[in-house]
Amino acid sequence: MQYNLFSSDQYTFFCLSSGSCGNCYFVGNGDYGILIDVGIGVRTIRKRLREHGYDFEHIRAILITHDHFDHIKSVGTFAHRHKIPVFATQKVHHAISNHSMIRYDIGASRRVIEKKVSFQIEDFRFTAFEIPHDSHDHSGYFIEFGNHKMTLATDIGQLTDEMIPYLVKANHLIIESNYDEEMLRTGSYPYYLKERITSGRGHISNRQTGEFLAEHCQDHVRNIWLCHLSNDNNSPEIAYQTIEKYLVAKGMKLGEQLQLHVLERNKLSPKVKF
Repeated sequence: MQYNLFSSDQYTFFCLSSGSCGNCYFVGNGDYGILIDVGIGVRTIRKRLREHGYDFEHIRAILITHDHFDHIKSVGTFAHRHKIPVFATQKVHHAISNHSMIRYDIGASRRVIEKKVSFQIEDFRFTAFEIPHDSHDHSGYFIEFGNHKMTLATDIGQLTDEMIPYLVKANHLIIESNYDEEMLRTGSYPYYLKERITSGRGHISNRQTGEFLAEHCQDHVRNIWLCHLSNDNNSPEIAYQTIEKYLVAKGMKLGEQLQLHVLERNKLSPKVKF
């Protein structure tokens, strides 16, 4: 099968799925790519990769943010059947190995990383950093490639002083915008679940994301993707409009110096080239 791969001196990002239904992100060039999280089915991942011109032989590695099932569903299969290296912290690897719903052991594909210690996968340099969340352990990823800097931060309990430096130096930022506060407050979720979401170890709201971006977004930022939207307490339109309001109030010109994207649940996003 032939794939229409673009020149390897260009880089690309796209999302295969985002949200509690499953998470999977791709960053790469014309020759290969790296997946961050594999929380959807293997067949779906292959189908969506092919739509953007890739297949499993192009995947050099998998990075895992944390051990919740919507981020690790297919990790054992990728490691066992396809022998793709899996990078995660020791605590996350331990949690995966003890997870009752992971069918295959990662085995020889296991690669242990440490937060704040950079590691290289071909042209891409990764640095994991701490994100507060109610998992065994959780990392965001700061990624350097060519002249670009990208940060992926999802399932954020709260925006901390430790993680903010990795967010503010990115040219391309994938950041959670999980819920609309009024929708969550008046919605049907039970009290304990609302408390979990807003506890500081759950998720952040559109307002929190918007306020952070308004305070910290600088002229070097070229793309912002809003990720991990709630199905019941948010919508792509509400998330976009909320963040747009904060950015425009700061004087940012969307569509010119800055592109704002929303990653919809369980959908392949457009491919963005750098």
